[in-house]
Amino acid sequence: MASETETSALVEEGVRRRDFINIAAVSFAGVGAVAVVLPLVNQMNPSADVLALSSTEIDISAIGTGQAIKTSWRKQPVFIRNLTTKEIAEANAVPMSDLRDAQTLAERTKAGKENWLITLGVCTHLGCVPLGAAEGEARGDFGGYFCPCHGSHYDTAARIRKGPAPTNLVVPPYEFTSDTVVTIG
Repeated sequence: MASETETSALVEEGVRRRDFINIAAVSFAGVGAVAVVLPLVNQMNPSADVLALSSTEIDISAIGTGQAIKTSWRKQPVFIRNLTTKEIAEANAVPMSDLRDAQTLAERTKAGKENWLITLGVCTHLGCVPLGAAEGEARGDFGGYFCPCHGSHYDTAARIRKGPAPTNLVVPPYEFTSDTVVTIG
């Protein structure tokens, strides 16, 4: 029969062995969990084609004063308008109390580039594409944009003035990378 010291040595050795097995099992489970969760989290990142569409550069040198173009960003239409001094004056003359979604033209354009108005070409009512960017299209009662779906009228600063649209046309994030190139996104 084993003496008491031998028994206590076996118990201590058994506890140590059991602790090692527990630590090894928990570590193995942790590594396995990371190996399973990492690809699941990584698959939620945007794909390469989506990242490529996240910004777009547009050359605005061909847009004359008073003209506008339609382009696209993230599969949505974008209006880029080179405002005339008359359109800027009309937009600045509108009292804020007359606007449903009060914003000044200066809040909707970049400092030093107040003549360039860049907005998403999506009506804020139900998502139709307003008219007014192309030559000869109806511009509505306020000379900006007109949504033919439900009759929303926007002024020269693309602010809602009449109709069911609740807010102004959205100004996307953009920066001028030079005097003739703008990057949207």
